[in-house]
Amino acid sequence: MTMDKNLKEILLDILDNLSGEKEGDLERFKFSLENADYEKKVPIPKGRLQEADTRMKLVDLLCEYYKEHDAVNVAISVLEKINLRDSAAKLKEARKKAFDPQQMSETSANAYRVKYREHIRNKYTTIKDMNSRLGENVKLNSRYTKLIIVNEHRHKKQREHEIMALGRRHAEIMAERASPVTIANLFDSDKDGQSPQIVVLQGAAGIGKTLTARKIMLDWANEELYQNRFDYVFYINCREINLDHEWGSVEDLILKNCPDQNAPTKEILMKPEKLLFIIDGFDELRFSFNQPTSNLCSDPCKKQPVEIILSSLFRKEVLHKSYLIITTRPATLEKLGQCLKDESCAYAEILGFSENERKEYFYMFFGNEEQARRAFNFVKDNEMLFTMCFVPIACWIICTVLKQQMEAGEDLAQTSDTITGIYMLYLFSLLEGHSSNSEKQQVQDNLKGLCSLAADGLWRQKILFEEEDVKKHGLDKPDSLFLNENMFQKGIVCERVYSFIHLSFQEFFAALFYVLEQEETVKKSATAIQPVEKLFEKCGKSRNYLMLTVRFLFGLLNKKRMEEMEKNLSCKFSPKLKNNLLTWVKEKPFLSLFNYDKLLSGKEEIIFYLDYFYCLYEIQEMKFVQSAMNHFTELKFTHHTFTKMDQIVLQFCIKNCCKLESIYIEKSRFLNEDPNEDSPGPCKWPLRLEWCHLTDAGCGTLAAILRTSQSLTELKLPDNKLGDAGVCLLCEGLKHPNCKLQTLDLWKCRLTDAACGDLATVLRTSQSLRELNLGGNKLGDAGVKLLCEGLKHPNCKLERLLMWSCGVTDAACGDLAAVFRTSQSLTELELGAHYSLGDAGVQLLCEGLKHPNCKLERLKLWSCHLTDASYRDLAGVLSTSQSLTELNLGGNKLGSVSKVPQVLFDNKLGDARVQLLCEGLKHPNCKLQKLDLTKGYLSEEMQAELDALKDTKPDLVIELLDW
Repeated sequence: MTMDKNLKEILLDILDNLSGEKEGDLERFKFSLENADYEKKVPIPKGRLQEADTRMKLVDLLCEYYKEHDAVNVAISVLEKINLRDSAAKLKEARKKAFDPQQMSETSANAYRVKYREHIRNKYTTIKDMNSRLGENVKLNSRYTKLIIVNEHRHKKQREHEIMALGRRHAEIMAERASPVTIANLFDSDKDGQSPQIVVLQGAAGIGKTLTARKIMLDWANEELYQNRFDYVFYINCREINLDHEWGSVEDLILKNCPDQNAPTKEILMKPEKLLFIIDGFDELRFSFNQPTSNLCSDPCKKQPVEIILSSLFRKEVLHKSYLIITTRPATLEKLGQCLKDESCAYAEILGFSENERKEYFYMFFGNEEQARRAFNFVKDNEMLFTMCFVPIACWIICTVLKQQMEAGEDLAQTSDTITGIYMLYLFSLLEGHSSNSEKQQVQDNLKGLCSLAADGLWRQKILFEEEDVKKHGLDKPDSLFLNENMFQKGIVCERVYSFIHLSFQEFFAALFYVLEQEETVKKSATAIQPVEKLFEKCGKSRNYLMLTVRFLFGLLNKKRMEEMEKNLSCKFSPKLKNNLLTWVKEKPFLSLFNYDKLLSGKEEIIFYLDYFYCLYEIQEMKFVQSAMNHFTELKFTHHTFTKMDQIVLQFCIKNCCKLESIYIEKSRFLNEDPNEDSPGPCKWPLRLEWCHLTDAGCGTLAAILRTSQSLTELKLPDNKLGDAGVCLLCEGLKHPNCKLQTLDLWKCRLTDAACGDLATVLRTSQSLRELNLGGNKLGDAGVKLLCEGLKHPNCKLERLLMWSCGVTDAACGDLAAVFRTSQSLTELELGAHYSLGDAGVQLLCEGLKHPNCKLERLKLWSCHLTDASYRDLAGVLSTSQSLTELNLGGNKLGSVSKVPQVLFDNKLGDARVQLLCEGLKHPNCKLQKLDLTKGYLSEEMQAELDALKDTKPDLVIELLDW
């Protein structure tokens, strides 16, 4: 609001009062203006006063003629002249306030605060990713995701559980730790009503401290945070301050945040209780803060060394009513604590992302909902990657890698970095910025100490380290990049212990210990570290706590990764280790564990087996994996739940298993089937997935295999809930020219007649399908009719159709008979377990069987509702058919037919019916070679007659079954 506008409003208020107080006062005021004598200036002409017919026009005229300052003085003089002294007094008071220096200063400060907010908003709206190119920025609000912040200290056992947990369990523990602490209530009063002036926000490397600090700046500038609490928020970057060797003052720190050097710093400093300083990255400061009180400074404008300025802020010697947020890594908490005025301080810790926030981060990062869904599901299935995503920088690395692969059109399952690759990227990202020669040497020394500490702890099964442990490995002061400091109560004192951010990082560094060329930095007798051969030996005996370290070891020995590590860390690698590793996987542990002819049913056994495959997956070198997998000829799994990652790993190893002949996976479950996922690679072997809880969602992946594989010949999916929708997807793959499938087993897959149209299309187009099992599905007569349309097509190559217990009645038999008359390929039909199939249906079937074009060799009608009429018709087929060689009639019971002789056993198939068959069997044209009957339905005399018949027909086998 300008000064002109203020004065005009003052005058307008007075004139409004004149018109409302007494009639005629305003006119008297205008009349007196005609004769006003103010500093010998000629009064306003009468004509112009008459034109000012409204109060607003009169005010404008006064300000125009006398200028704004003098207009008020003229008005006061006139009011006093016409005895309106109250109005004159009010105008004098208003003039006093308007021209008060303090009031003018406040107005100026308010205007600058608006300008400062806009500057901060522009500065902090965007951020740069670590891999961003020139001009590439992202919106901070499109990347920032809420973090778990707690203000309670953990117990030792809680911290141990948190360090060791993986996947979903880790996410659950993180969620249990969550509390209502947010950045908005960091300065809220505690239970005693005390509000902190200093908040220390601690967190591990890459956990999101800097992004949180920048988010506070942006939200304040957008008037979404701390509006009534702080007039100004200033950001101080400790990494940048390290480079500033000139003396300065608190005022200078403020000016560095401002858009120009014209900031009203004196006015800003007058209200320290309205100021918030964010000191980001205390752990990066390279100054000594061991300053005596006498060195501290209370003058915010006095220039001093930077360490003096910051120490004075921390100890509340300067601007003691101001507020601070200080971010730091846990390892420097003790050092920071010695610098602070403790009674005004509160501590909070950033733990990272919860499960929901990890998902939200993925969706914000990708922008594309479908890409985000695919990426998150992929990571969620890999418990190592999913655990790692609680660290925001690791989450960023993983999202970046996956997005680049998607944009390149690559298959996530085939090309994603392994966990070793991701942990390496995390390591490199935290070392970013340590580029000077002295810093590089320090990094190398610390890295070797960290690796030695990690390996020693692993063999001792120790995850919390005392100070003497740390020093023993050459780490005189704990490395703040990779070690967290933890304070736990122990009796009447506190103990300080150190840990890696998560057990998996300790295992990664332990693996790195074995890969690096060793130097005698620590006496071997002082540690529990065993040679790498012992590591292999212990893992070869059972699945144990060392397995993940071995997995990382495989990953680190990838040739490309070794080159990257040497380049980024300037470290040398052990040259013989890779050959030792190959010798181990080929000769020692796993070969002694498994008998490859048996079915792997033990849970621990199968998990151990998969651990082996995970190790091979980590190294990602085809030649190495092929050599390691060379002894496998058959893989069998049962009663196992395969995660998506299990499937990817298994597929990778199978593709590199040159001598593999068959795979059997029974009574298992496959998680996260998704028809939109990229397909697994080609499959070269019989694939049996029995009782594996597959649904239609999994059929998209199977269809993709069928489209790409030219060597998969057998697919068995018995007792899975595929349904019609699943079969529809499968058929898309079966119809593809590349598909060479010969056998398809869909027994008891919840199919109806709706699926038969799709299957009929396959029968008309497939040049490879020879066997189809549809048993146990409710196809009904309508479904059979549709199938027969495909079976009659001249292109159909199906030889074997199994349809027992499919709801077939007599009505469908005419369609089947038509198939017998036309099909040149169908040689076997199984229609067992159809109690609704009777004499009328069998009569129709027999008409087709007697046709000279019929090529059917095997007919199975076990457990149907057949009577003597059916046996008479079948006997007729036996005497005429030139192709039928096998007939199965086991389990058929006696029906209520009046012509059946009373000598038959009650309610059983009797000798008379078999006698009818024997007439056909004895015919010279009969080609039957095998007949199945139920032994319990025949008398001993008939059994003897059948034995005698076999003597006359040596090629005939008659099996009497115990049904």
